[in-house]
Amino acid sequence: MVNPTSIDTPSHVTPKQFVDFDMYDPCKGGTDLYTGWQTLQKESIPDIVWTPKNGGHWIPTKSDIISEVMRDYERFSSRTIIIPKSNGADHNLIPTTLDPPEHRPFRMLLNNNLAWPRIQHIEPAIRSTAIELIENVREKGSCNFTSEYAEHFPLRIFISLMGLPLEEAPRAKVLVDKMMRPDGTISFAAAMQQLFDYLEPFVDDRRGGDGGDVISHLVNGEVGDRIISKQEAMKLTVQLMIAGLDTVVNFLGFVMLHLATNKQHQSQLRNDPGLIPEAVEELLRRFPIVTVAREVVADMEFHGASLKAGDMIATPTPLWGWEENKITCPMEVDFKRKNKKHLSFGTGHHFCPGRDLARAEIRVTLEEWMKRIPEFSLANDEGISYGSGIVAVVDKLQLNWNVDN
Repeated sequence: MVNPTSIDTPSHVTPKQFVDFDMYDPCKGGTDLYTGWQTLQKESIPDIVWTPKNGGHWIPTKSDIISEVMRDYERFSSRTIIIPKSNGADHNLIPTTLDPPEHRPFRMLLNNNLAWPRIQHIEPAIRSTAIELIENVREKGSCNFTSEYAEHFPLRIFISLMGLPLEEAPRAKVLVDKMMRPDGTISFAAAMQQLFDYLEPFVDDRRGGDGGDVISHLVNGEVGDRIISKQEAMKLTVQLMIAGLDTVVNFLGFVMLHLATNKQHQSQLRNDPGLIPEAVEELLRRFPIVTVAREVVADMEFHGASLKAGDMIATPTPLWGWEENKITCPMEVDFKRKNKKHLSFGTGHHFCPGRDLARAEIRVTLEEWMKRIPEFSLANDEGISYGSGIVAVVDKLQLNWNVDN
């Protein structure tokens, strides 16, 4: 868990806006991550609240305000996106910490390398990897889904795209975990530096080359009318590495946790595989896992709150789309729901460039898992615990099924 340093309440925060809420422990040691976040949407809670945890920051509690903060880069800058702000100063990656117009040329490099045609081209490899990992556990009748599938599948796909040696991937994953969900064993800055040190030889080796991997394309790409600098290439590559090794890995855990405890939804997907793409969108709507932030650019009044320049304001996707006036029965999962709008990939100029890859990985996992694994459930003796922070995670997910089916 991140250093939970609290600060005194600033004078511009009213007593009604104060909440004792820790984004790195939203359920205060409990077991239900989303119920923890949902406490911020009680009727008595203002549209924007302030917590002293993690250096102190604001939290919008309503969907429209979260979207507004994400989109309005003139009032809410991406120059610092990590809470606590002290860690955000060590982040400094691109394009996530850039605002338009500086952001656009770097974002175009990512778009070109993660566009749908490229994902379509590698889908056979995505599918064969999923099949291999599922077949490895099928006859066992049980698995720790987190460690035996989720931690391998997206990692292998992404490492292949980057052109990195698979045997060293776990080292990079550990460093990413330490940044997204700090546990005190290593500082954010130290983990970041080690990730830079790991990737720098690959960046150096591929600059000036003509390789077909994503790193080669990024480090030799053009930004406007010039070749990207080495430092820019390093920051772009590290940022892509962080995103590629953490989000889908963790989201898959929430997907399988839901299906293991909702057998009627398993049956729906087995009986109607054509429903899976729609199911992916509904699951993305119901189980968002990312909470990044923005820095307030100037003093302002904003939805009843007096924000000061330099204040941090979170943009928690887990709170988006849960209001009854936005979506009917928002906490229920309905694969045939017409309104599946969600914010799992963000919005605005930082809309996730890897969304097509993420969707493909989730869809293929469900398609191949439902073909090969019979009705499954949670192991009776296994409790569920969560890790929270910038990206939430199911720490361990033990699944059981009958191999005779």
